[in-house]
Amino acid sequence: MRIKSIRQAKKLAGKRVLLRADFNVPLEGGRVADDYKIVAGLPTIRFLLRYRCKIIIANHLGRPEGERVKKYSLEPVARHLGRLLDEKVGFVDDCFGLKAGTAVGKMRPGEILMLENLRFAKGEEKNDKKFARQLASLADIYVNDAFANSHRQHASMSAIKRYLPSYAGLLLAEEVENLNKIIRPKPPLVAVIGGAKIGTKISFIKEISQKSFKVLIGGALANNFFAVRGMEIGRSMVDKKSIALARKLRAKNILLPIDVVVSDNKDGSGPAEVKNVFKVNKNEAILDIGPKTIRLYSLFLKKAQTIIWNGPMGMFEQSHFKHGTLSIARVIASRSRGRAFGVVGGGETIEALKITGMEHYVDWISTGGGATLAFLSGAEMPGLSKIIK
Repeated sequence: MRIKSIRQAKKLAGKRVLLRADFNVPLEGGRVADDYKIVAGLPTIRFLLRYRCKIIIANHLGRPEGERVKKYSLEPVARHLGRLLDEKVGFVDDCFGLKAGTAVGKMRPGEILMLENLRFAKGEEKNDKKFARQLASLADIYVNDAFANSHRQHASMSAIKRYLPSYAGLLLAEEVENLNKIIRPKPPLVAVIGGAKIGTKISFIKEISQKSFKVLIGGALANNFFAVRGMEIGRSMVDKKSIALARKLRAKNILLPIDVVVSDNKDGSGPAEVKNVFKVNKNEAILDIGPKTIRLYSLFLKKAQTIIWNGPMGMFEQSHFKHGTLSIARVIASRSRGRAFGVVGGGETIEALKITGMEHYVDWISTGGGATLAFLSGAEMPGLSKIIK
C-alpha cells in the first residue's frame, strides 16, 4: 500500500489548496457542541500553514438535500476553527461561483477561507463533473482529509480528482495506516460489535469474522441473533429485515450475550433487572449486556493482541443501562497501547469511551463511522482512489 501524502507534494509554498475536511459536527444554539472532528483535522491545516498556503476548506454539514438551510450553515464552524487555531478564518456564503471565486482571489499566502456547505449545491451528492470543475477552479492542489466521507461517490470526494493533483491529508493517511493494522492484524484479533442496525454492519461482520478469534456481539444488534434462534426478545428493538440478515451470519466464532439487563419500558426509564437470555419475558426490553457477559467478553479481550470496537453494548445514555458499554470500554482502553493494538470507531462508541475518561489510552480512535466499516469490509472507497494505491 502506498499513500500519496501531502508531505510528498513539491513546491507547495504559497499554493492554493482545496482542503476537503470532515467538520460535520453537531451545532447547538449556533455554536459547535462537539469539536472532536475539527481538532482531529488541525494537523493538516497547521502543516499547510507552515508553507504559507492559501487554504480553502470545503466541507459538508448535515443533509440539506441540495437546498440552502440556515441551520446547516458552516459559519459557526469557521468561527470555532479560528478560535482553535488562533488564526483568522474567513467565510464565504457559497461554495462555487462568483462569490467563492472573488473571495479566493483576495486571499494572501497563509490565509484560511471556509466555503459554505457543499451539500447546498445539488451537484455535490450527484458527483456532478461540472460542479467538481467549478470547485477545482478555486485551487492548484486538492487534499482529501475527510476519511469519514471517503466511502461516498460525491463530487468533492471523487470527480474533483479528475481536475487537480490530489493528495491525502495527514489525518486521512493516519486513518488508513491504523485501519490497515485491523485488516492485517497481529493475532488473536477480537472484534466487539454493537449498536442497532445490522444492515450497515453485515459486510463488516462477515469480513472481520474470517480474521477474528472471537466476534463479541452486543447492543440491539444481538436481538436479531436471538430472534433467529427462536428466543424470546419481548419488546426489544428489532426488525424483520435485520433478522433475515442475521440468519446469514453463522460463523462459529460469533458470541452472543449470556445474560442481559431488561426493563418493562423500552425507553429505559423503568427499573432494571438482570436476566438469563433464555428468561426474558414478552413485556420486557433488552437494554444492556449483563455482568456474566461482561466477564466473559473481558476474558477474550484480555487475550487479544488486536482489538476493534464499533457500537455500544446497550442504551448507555441511561444510567441503569450504561454498565455493559462502559465496562467493555474500560477493558479495551486498559488493554490497548502495548499489550494489544486497540481501535475504536463510530460516534456513539467514541462518546461512550469519552465517558470513561480513558480515550487517550486507545491506540486509534477513528473519525469514520460508515467509512471505517466500509474500509474494513473491503468496499469501494471513491475518496481514496488515486490517493491510496
